[in-house]
Amino acid sequence: MNLLNDIIKPMKNDEKFWFETTHICKQSGARTGIFHTPHGDIPTPIYMPVGTLATVKSLTSDELYDIGAKIILSNTYHLHIRPGDELIKKAGGLHKFMNFNRPMLTDSGGFQVFSLSKLRKITDDGVEFRNHLSGEKMFFSPEKVIEIENNLGADIIMAFDVCSEYGATYKEAKLAMERTLSWLKRCYDVQRNDEQMLFPIVQGNFYEDLRLKSLEETKKYCKCGIAIGGLSVGEPKELMLKMLDVLKPHYPENMPRYLMGVGSIDYLLEGVLRGIDMFDCVLQTRVARNGLAMTSKGKVIIKNAKYKEDFSPLDDECDCYTCTHHTKAYLRHLILSDEILGAKLLSLHNLRFTLKVMEGARKAIMEDRFLDYKKEVLDKYYNQSNKD
Repeated sequence: MNLLNDIIKPMKNDEKFWFETTHICKQSGARTGIFHTPHGDIPTPIYMPVGTLATVKSLTSDELYDIGAKIILSNTYHLHIRPGDELIKKAGGLHKFMNFNRPMLTDSGGFQVFSLSKLRKITDDGVEFRNHLSGEKMFFSPEKVIEIENNLGADIIMAFDVCSEYGATYKEAKLAMERTLSWLKRCYDVQRNDEQMLFPIVQGNFYEDLRLKSLEETKKYCKCGIAIGGLSVGEPKELMLKMLDVLKPHYPENMPRYLMGVGSIDYLLEGVLRGIDMFDCVLQTRVARNGLAMTSKGKVIIKNAKYKEDFSPLDDECDCYTCTHHTKAYLRHLILSDEILGAKLLSLHNLRFTLKVMEGARKAIMEDRFLDYKKEVLDKYYNQSNKD
């Protein structure tokens, strides 16, 4: 596989985490960088595959290495419930537990607490909720979340935040933002593991003054990373991009910026244009399990009858195992037969395709042609004539 060779500089001896901007595109202002961590260097901008339960569904660590995954993330809430963060700590942490020797990130579990549990009570102390599997009553405080994330042992850990829903009133959004800031201080005060970098999260819903206040207050707690939460939660695309435009001039320059839960091709490239360095989303593997492939020429619904006797590769511009070894006809057969291999092969491809788009973005930025690259990719991907 011909992966893009990113220029990686040696880590400073006196720092375990540090970020450097390697180039700013003269055409667009987008940037490339390197985020140095104890488990390796992360070239940015980067897409991070999601391994919720210490597994990117159906893929081995070797397969993740092969497709060019530089970092993956797992979920604090789900791993706390099963198999338990104490068990993972005994195993030596997530890296050893799942045999993945590259950087990892754990989210705080806040989104799952608010989205999976209908019966929940939020106070200044934390959140009381029901385990979505057993119905057992549970409680997450900022201190508890950091304890869990310390046990899991990822390189990057997220602060516990309150994500207000799209459509929340100003009063509701303000309260959620203020609680997020209060909880951030508590997370910061108890985080003592210098092998882990705490990323604070900017909230504020879609109210510009709340977002800017959140960002300014959050920067006080930023050592080497900042995250933007509460976007891509059902709002119109234009509204999300407008908010990113509002925030862009105010980010700290010397650290990576992470836009949480974003993974569609247009959102990735629009985010890069607006100064974002890191992205994650379950989209790639979720749609794969339903038989949808993301290709250089657009989305392919592999179940469609026109692929029954199509013996061409899924994507002739892709270098992944799926595209170099199998045909659309075979993939269609697997998906229609509900064979596990079908979901695995499409997941492998969708992740490689997305990582390849980001590799191309880094190369285009280095060559001062990111706007041209963005237009080329999106024109091909969303061309009406390519759609099933």
